[in-house]
Amino acid sequence: MTERSFAELVAEATGAPVTGWGFSWLDGRATEERPPWGYARLMATRMAQVSAALDVDTGGGEVLAGVPTPPPLLVATEGWPPNAALARRTLRRLGATVVRVGRAPVLPFRDGTFELVTSRHPIDTWWDEIARVLRPGGTYLSQQIGPGTMRELSEAILGPLPPATGRHPAHAVAAAEAAGLTVVRLEEATLRAVFHDVGAVVWFLRKVVWTVPDFDVERYRPQLATLHERIRAEGPFVAHARRFLIEARNPAP
Repeated sequence: MTERSFAELVAEATGAPVTGWGFSWLDGRATEERPPWGYARLMATRMAQVSAALDVDTGGGEVLAGVPTPPPLLVATEGWPPNAALARRTLRRLGATVVRVGRAPVLPFRDGTFELVTSRHPIDTWWDEIARVLRPGGTYLSQQIGPGTMRELSEAILGPLPPATGRHPAHAVAAAEAAGLTVVRLEEATLRAVFHDVGAVVWFLRKVVWTVPDFDVERYRPQLATLHERIRAEGPFVAHARRFLIEARNPAP
């Protein structure tokens, strides 16, 4: 098979849709190890045990849609309009209500509405609001992005970066406890991510915007071309994703 050019790979990845939170476009082009705790399985188990649940930053609803036994009251929030519209279609069969939220750290629900709040890779964690909408004895379960995630890829585009300080598990624990929650589980994982061509890199950077916050193909074309030649000469580009699982409970009276 003829090797595809840099221009062809970049054009294809630039034109591909990035709506939602699915990654099937990368099938055969990139891989990432899964965390050992199995977040989707954990979420599904917890959803089957409660009567009211909220999924925050649901994306296109892809992860929540895998829940086989949803609770009678199931609500999801999403801030990006295209994702919110996709989530409404995706989650219709579960009977879930999708609520679009703004940037203000406010969840538009009454105090103590939910037994379970979940979130996979939230943009921000509004700990005070999560504590407020949880019922006494309720649980928050979240898989989050760890510090320095995909640093190798960020530095391939941006050059050397200062040490990562944000999104640290210890900060999450402190914020949860400050909101009155009790952290009952905390796990961390470093996961190998492999990119087989520069098109996969471009699509990933368009979708996972915090990797290179101002990413634009034309702005970073020289760096992308260098990465393309590196992959051709040395083989797939390897980076490491960092994740942590946090579970916190609202103490029962």
